[in-house]
Amino acid sequence: MATFVDRVVLHLQAGDGGHGCVSIHREKFKPFGGPDGGNGGHGGSVSLVVDPQVTTLLDFHFHPHVKADNGKGGAGSNRDGANGRNLVLKVPNGTVVQTTDGTVLADMVGAGTTFEVARGGRGGRGNASLANAKRKAPGFAELGEPGDQLDIVLELKSVADVGLVGFPSAGKSSLISVISAAKPKIADYPFTTLVPNLGVVRVDNHTFTVADVPGLIPGAATGKGLGLEFLRHIERCAVLVHVIDSATLEPGRDPVADIDAIEAELSQYGGLADRPRLVAVNKVDVPDGRDLAEIVRPDLEERGYRVFEVSAATREGLKELTYAMADLVDAERKAAPPAEPTRIVIRPMAVDDDGFTITAETDGSFTVRGVRPERWVKQTNFDNDEAVGYLADRLARLGVEDKLAKAGAQPGDLVRIGEREFDWQPTLYAGVDFVPGNRGTDVRLEEKSNRASAAERLAARKARRVRSADEVGADASDDEDFEDDAE
Repeated sequence: MATFVDRVVLHLQAGDGGHGCVSIHREKFKPFGGPDGGNGGHGGSVSLVVDPQVTTLLDFHFHPHVKADNGKGGAGSNRDGANGRNLVLKVPNGTVVQTTDGTVLADMVGAGTTFEVARGGRGGRGNASLANAKRKAPGFAELGEPGDQLDIVLELKSVADVGLVGFPSAGKSSLISVISAAKPKIADYPFTTLVPNLGVVRVDNHTFTVADVPGLIPGAATGKGLGLEFLRHIERCAVLVHVIDSATLEPGRDPVADIDAIEAELSQYGGLADRPRLVAVNKVDVPDGRDLAEIVRPDLEERGYRVFEVSAATREGLKELTYAMADLVDAERKAAPPAEPTRIVIRPMAVDDDGFTITAETDGSFTVRGVRPERWVKQTNFDNDEAVGYLADRLARLGVEDKLAKAGAQPGDLVRIGEREFDWQPTLYAGVDFVPGNRGTDVRLEEKSNRASAAERLAARKARRVRSADEVGADASDDEDFEDDAE
């Protein structure tokens, strides 16, 4: 069984944020201690990091479900919950992170490259953090935000300078075993190599890596044989070397036909037409192989290939081949643009950007999309009327009410924010200041409220202070009668 895995599907779950705490400070001789509920901790995130010591995705193949720690909930006495531990997954160099539909999220090349693939949820604020001048003792707290949950695909594309391509049993594994320290499996039957092999080659002051790509046969680009699974490993190669078997006993096989078949597969796979090619006619230590190599050499050179007659058994011609590889790799490295340090780009939000959009649906409903409105809805406890009123205040201050009215929304229309649906009633929210009530309730959400308005209460106070004209006249007449009696 091969212990090399180059494609896995991971099911990721970042940690959820901890809930905020609702608490009132209670202490002897302090009857109005005030709110002291702590904030919830943030959930742990899931990140990928390139580790040079990791060469396969085998661990993820057996453990595809990954979950980070949740944040802890807040507690009384202003105690915040602990943050969830971040989870760091080590991946090989050359790993491509994709969504399940093929969208590339990150191309991880270079030791230490890090990518946060799933963000942990924010912790909810406790009622101590939600208190303000008008809401001195909130009877609610924010819920923790759920962490990101998604499926990703990890594909390993070997980072090599030279790729050896050819039919099975052409001698690619033998060739890489003698020009480098790699020790692949070698046998005299097709498809001996089931995994790509990497070897490091040193020529004078040049060092480069060589990859042995197995399983290329006619039809490999469409899924035949093993080629479709391993063609991705030559995408990053700067130089391709055709390894040709000059001593094959299969009928209908010759070096020119083999190269044509492999080139057809490479062309069908796409993206490799600009890579320089070399041809290594292997097994010239066999008498018939040397004769065939001398016959086909003029035809291959006429096509523009540099041909090298080599033997992995006797190491004949390997020095010239490795020097040619080194020259091409050095030329490709010099032609490549110089590496630039990563630039931090700051993109501030536009001054006229509200951070949300409103879409009128065909069924007459309206959908509000935006990071802040959707996060606020997730953090709201809808079993608490005061928390719902606080959400209404935040949405009104953000401008959601005004935009809904401009979009043509009428009272009673269905409005969706995230996974929640509401019947829009602007009279409950827009332009209404917070009115203190019992903890955990909001009088604005009551169908019938007996509470007098501020204007009514002010008028009542003025009426109590101003005596009527009849009362003033009665007092004056009483004073006159008193004076007459005195005389």
